[in-house]
Amino acid sequence: MRLNTETLARASSRRPWTTVGLWIVVLGVAVMLSSALLGDALTTDIDFTDQPEAKRAAQLVEDRLRPVAFTEIIVVESETVTVADPGFAGYVDALRRAVLSLGSEVLNPERVVTYREVPTLLSQDGRSTLISVSMAADTIGQLSTDAEELMTAVDGVPPPDGLRALLVGQGTFNNEFNSLAEETLRTGETFGAGIALIVLLVVIGAAVAAALPLILAIAAIALALGTTALIGQVFELSFFVTNMITMIGLAVGIDYSLFIVARYREERVRGHEKLDAIARAAATAGRAVFFSGMTVVLALLGMFIMPNTLFRSLAAGAIVVVIFAVLASTTLLPAVFSLLGDKINALRVRRRDALDNIDKVGGMWDRVTRTVMARSVAFLTVGVLFLGGIAVWYLSLETGFGGVSALPEDSRAYEAFTTLERSFPGGLTEPVEVVINGTVTPAVEVDMAGLRAAMTADGSFGPATIEMSESGDFALVSAPLIYGDTTSQAAVDAVRRLRNEIVPASFAASGAEVLVGGSTAFTVDFFDDVDTYTPIVFVFVLGLSFLLLTVVFRSLVVPAKAIVLNLLSVGAAYGMMVLFFQEGVGPGWVKDISSALGFRQVEAIEAWLPLMLFSVLFGLSMDYHVFLLTRIREAYDRTGSNSEAVAHGLRTTGAIITGAALIMVAVFGGFAAGDLVAFQQMGFGLAVAVFLDASIIRSILVPATMRLLGDFNWWLPNWLGWLPELDVEGHEAALAHHAASQAPPVTSDV
Repeated sequence: MRLNTETLARASSRRPWTTVGLWIVVLGVAVMLSSALLGDALTTDIDFTDQPEAKRAAQLVEDRLRPVAFTEIIVVESETVTVADPGFAGYVDALRRAVLSLGSEVLNPERVVTYREVPTLLSQDGRSTLISVSMAADTIGQLSTDAEELMTAVDGVPPPDGLRALLVGQGTFNNEFNSLAEETLRTGETFGAGIALIVLLVVIGAAVAAALPLILAIAAIALALGTTALIGQVFELSFFVTNMITMIGLAVGIDYSLFIVARYREERVRGHEKLDAIARAAATAGRAVFFSGMTVVLALLGMFIMPNTLFRSLAAGAIVVVIFAVLASTTLLPAVFSLLGDKINALRVRRRDALDNIDKVGGMWDRVTRTVMARSVAFLTVGVLFLGGIAVWYLSLETGFGGVSALPEDSRAYEAFTTLERSFPGGLTEPVEVVINGTVTPAVEVDMAGLRAAMTADGSFGPATIEMSESGDFALVSAPLIYGDTTSQAAVDAVRRLRNEIVPASFAASGAEVLVGGSTAFTVDFFDDVDTYTPIVFVFVLGLSFLLLTVVFRSLVVPAKAIVLNLLSVGAAYGMMVLFFQEGVGPGWVKDISSALGFRQVEAIEAWLPLMLFSVLFGLSMDYHVFLLTRIREAYDRTGSNSEAVAHGLRTTGAIITGAALIMVAVFGGFAAGDLVAFQQMGFGLAVAVFLDASIIRSILVPATMRLLGDFNWWLPNWLGWLPELDVEGHEAALAHHAASQAPPVTSDV
């Protein structure tokens, strides 16, 4: 027996209860795995899988000088009195006692200091002071857990009137970020699923059929989360992966099921018996779902090229949920069809729907397609100029990290951060660490003195301190940045100057091995990796997609055109992100709309976002392209008329693709409605790209270019005739039942 989507569907539909039972068991196991293991499998840390300079520096410090040390800072602030006030001083002492009560498992008691031990922890006006708490944790995950206990201890001390205590530090920031991410996830799920159900009801017209895609998407998400929990026991995964799984799972899970539900109902309208309709739907739409899913997976594989756990986590989560969405659509869905039969059309919300007139000539989509093809040059020109005009704003793109400044202004971490910037300018951020690896000779000591002087003269660094190993073969020069946000462009520029100019000039005489580390240096290395590997990822994704589409459609023109059109929609999405989120770029009225939508303007787009968006959007847009072009190719093989094939393709897929696109826009828009700027940018970029892809690319540019190129669309040189023929949309099945489709349909309640 040949294993393909049709044989899978036949096997599932003949043993529906067995298939459904197996899925229920697997889902139960997945839920148990995610409940027990997922929390420990995720981290807020972003790590490199290669060995950039900052990572090597951090490892040397840990191996040769001292273990990793994390510090949380309690910011105590008064609006009216100074620390000389007995109530203020008593509150600080009470906070210190509460912190010390946590014990050595949470913190280092001898390194919990106040202004009494270190006078610089008091602001100049005396109204703000700090309690520096050295944490015992040696991992980011443990730090986040301990920071929660620290927060509980601080909140347990009631402040006198006019005083408040806030926490700031990596652990606190991670917890705040996690909380907001979970809130965004809930918002996205609720909003996206609700709008998706409404769209499905409008497109399908029956409540039972409309609920199926949503149920299957949830099943795919549950399986993906359980699988991720297992993967996380072996590989480090970013906590972002859960958001990625939910977002992509809802989008593709609903879409894939929708296409197959639509085709099954279409086959029943054509008069085929239940099991035959299931098999034909699997041989056509099911096969297209399989190849569309594989296209998405290929596009996402490009992110594994990046030597970074963030990109690999996002790619892994998206790939896993896409695979389960394909499996659910090609096995579980046929079994449900078999059990429901025509009851799939129960609970109708209207008498007719977009799927009832699948072969009707002269409907809205038929008129749109023929209008576009009649004026192909004009529509093509206007469409390209419109998308290209938006994409031009991509040239103004600035990338970076939002850091604490990207948190909502009413969050406690943001308030503590701004208090630090206001009352303690410079000298309190995580320091830049210059590592000198080797014997500290007199010449090296001279160079270190020169380095300290040069850093002071630069103006971006605070007072530098020197630590040396007992053996004298290792030294560390530490200096805080004067910038409160260590991920800001000014801080990044300062570290680049340190690496490229100050350090080489300072150690030219001794030639010692010198590495620059610290949190900002990690940020610089991240940016450098993105700049280095992005072109490689682009070539990889575009190349694989071109090869796959060439084999699928046996044409060089179709894949080349698909790639150009998809790049156009992705470029326009980039331009829209710049216009709506980047400060100082674009017309004021765009920023007014952005503010009305609750979006925050920041100095840069998240550095990881363009590459992630490219991989995801390229895969998702290829979904629609495959579904549309397979229908066009099916009609072209049957009629030999390019114009009629294009009209047939748009007529039969227009309503479904538009509905699927609206569902994706709703899902992604739900994530854009959160408070985190990173998720706002991601959700907005994905939603805009899908909307432009469905409205302009598929409805205007594809029919216009197909009409202009004519039969040349399907050109394949003779020397490529050896390529295998992949019957993606089940052309043989389509041709076989074409005659039956012309006969009057059997009577049914579809």
